Amino acid sequence: MLKIVKQLGKHWVACLAIVALLVVQAYCDLSLPQYTSAIVDVGIQQGGVESALPNTIRADTLKSLTLLMPQADADLAEAAYTPAEGTGTNALRTLTADAKADEATRAALEEAFATPDVVLYMAAAQTAATRLGTDTATPAPEDLDAINAQFGAMATMPGFTPEAVQAKLAQSMAAVDATTRDTLAKQAVLLVRLDYQAQGNAQAVQMAYLQKKGGQMLLFSLLMVVAAVAVGLLAARVSAAIGRDMRQGVFTKVVGFSNAETDTFSTASLITRTTNDIQQVQQTCVMLLRIVAYAPILGIGGIIRVANTATGLSWIIVVAVAALLAVVAVLMSTAMPKFKLMQTLVDRLNLVSREILTGVMPIRAFSREKYEEKRFDAASTDLMRTQLFTNRVMTFMMPAMMLIMNGVTLMIVWFGGKAMDAGNLQVGEMIAFISYTMQIVMSFLMITAVSIMLPRAGVAAARIDEVMSTKPAIRDPETDAGANKTDWQGTLEFKDVSFRYPGADDDALAHISFTAKPGQTTAIIGATGCGKSTLLNLIPRFYDVTGGSITLDGVDVRQISQHRLRALLGYVPQKGVLFSGDIESNLKFGGADITDEKMRQAAAIAQATDFIEEKAEKYHSPIAQGGSNVSGGQKQRLSIARAIAKDPRVYLFDDSFSALDYKTDVTLRRALKEKTDNATVIIVAQRISTVLHANQILVLDDGRLVGCGTHGQLLATCPEYQEIAKSQLSQKELDLDAQNTKGGVM
Repeated sequence: MLKIVKQLGKHWVACLAIVALLVVQAYCDLSLPQYTSAIVDVGIQQGGVESALPNTIRADTLKSLTLLMPQADADLAEAAYTPAEGTGTNALRTLTADAKADEATRAALEEAFATPDVVLYMAAAQTAATRLGTDTATPAPEDLDAINAQFGAMATMPGFTPEAVQAKLAQSMAAVDATTRDTLAKQAVLLVRLDYQAQGNAQAVQMAYLQKKGGQMLLFSLLMVVAAVAVGLLAARVSAAIGRDMRQGVFTKVVGFSNAETDTFSTASLITRTTNDIQQVQQTCVMLLRIVAYAPILGIGGIIRVANTATGLSWIIVVAVAALLAVVAVLMSTAMPKFKLMQTLVDRLNLVSREILTGVMPIRAFSREKYEEKRFDAASTDLMRTQLFTNRVMTFMMPAMMLIMNGVTLMIVWFGGKAMDAGNLQVGEMIAFISYTMQIVMSFLMITAVSIMLPRAGVAAARIDEVMSTKPAIRDPETDAGANKTDWQGTLEFKDVSFRYPGADDDALAHISFTAKPGQTTAIIGATGCGKSTLLNLIPRFYDVTGGSITLDGVDVRQISQHRLRALLGYVPQKGVLFSGDIESNLKFGGADITDEKMRQAAAIAQATDFIEEKAEKYHSPIAQGGSNVSGGQKQRLSIARAIAKDPRVYLFDDSFSALDYKTDVTLRRALKEKTDNATVIIVAQRISTVLHANQILVLDDGRLVGCGTHGQLLATCPEYQEIAKSQLSQKELDLDAQNTKGGVM
């Protein structure tokens, strides 16, 4: 995970922007339950009346309320409302703008109105019960009018003093317990609603409140959507950039690997790491930015909101979180080892698939289809069983989470219902508490869902880092010895060279010494597996010598940068490799400075002009991946032409004429001789006819140089060469060569 976080750290500005947007999104998400609670408790149950302080009030209702207030509160209330508009019961007074704007004044007024509102409402309710002949009843506007009339008459009675009424009211309220007092305080708004009904605008007040809160909910929802979309966009861009950078980094690193590192990892594994593993990391980065970063913000915010509700049900959240963590711990401890194994099995499946697809022709030739099907089926089945195990383990997660969530909801309803029955909780508050609890549980659920991907992503990141942290065995020198050299001649010298493959017990080449000069052809011949190709691969530093040195114009090739060294070489591999594109792009593969004239000249030397000109599109004829749409001989000639077009100082031909017929071979080598008069040519070959006219022939046997000379000299002095010659030449040809050799000696 630290490796993934390190990748995210490279895009810290975008990550900070995402976190800021997630905070906005979480704030909006956490605000919605509050509005739901307000709509239920205030907008529906209280008719849109938010407090005990009415915005408009009838003059006679205000007069009744002031009779129940201390004189200071009564004066404050009288001053807070405009003079009455209208007459009789229709006379209205409106709360002044100053009273609405000043928070301190408004708070003082709400406190002053609270108890009188409750007393007046209870009196109206008693009047309604008496009118209807029941124990309790909901008062109507006429009941409030009756109470107002009674209070008005009482105020005109001889000897009436408001202080006596207020003292009696204070004595009654003192005898009420705290719970009952809180319940009564919530009824204060009922008087305001009742007076609104008497005014005839109760429905308008309720609708205005609902529209206001609904509009605010809509705005928060839209803001949340905008934040979520922006987070998704930024997270996608960041993860895509991380994937791009990682692919580029891995590819650049792999291109710089020597054959030793490539063999260590295997081609199939490197492909998996470059594609599947990076994709795993990229997907996880999206999840980390969109979900893992959001879940703690949402969860902590939900806990803070729940703590502020003071419902007494917070312990339910503790139980839910503990249950969630227990489920996650059990599932992850069971599945984690299998997640680590899964990537190895993907490597194995890719390896088997690649081998089968690459070797499909010999598989068919030897009728081994059934065997390879079984081998593929075994690799596929192992991966399937591992994936099934992890999936089966993880299938328990969602039912367990849903059980916990539904259980939490049931507990909240059960204990919340008891709290509502006791008057400690309202319906809207319980709805909000359920919403906050679900948000908290969902935040843990989101982290748990992502945790399925985290182990695989962690393994994938470690595998990518393993490639990135591998130091190639072949590296450029700190100081390029060939940086200031421009007059390269191409003299190549092996000085007591020995080489051993990594992990091998014996040397593949031992004590090889020779010099290849410009204008001369040096041929290397020997039995299969004697080290011919290995020797050639040491020159471009596909491997580095383990003993001795190789020099180019007197400079050790290890002291020349790889790019500069290989720019001086024209290499034709044993197996012709072409790239998808067209003939022109393949022939000009050696550099952008290759002109059309050089390309055509190289094709002519390589005897490729005939079959190129026969094609409808000529040099623009398409080449399929791997050159699968041309024959082996054509592929080899195009590979030779590619090296010739580069016009190097040293030509390296690794058995590059094996697919050519004798006539084409002779013609090509004759044309090549004219082209390479000033260059060094080294040819690895199996056929004596290919090396017959070389200036010097090196004979290798089991990694050792057992002969060096011309064809005639080796026929006379080298038993190993004689054995090769006897296997390829007729007795007549041998006798003729022997006579020519004697004649040359004489």
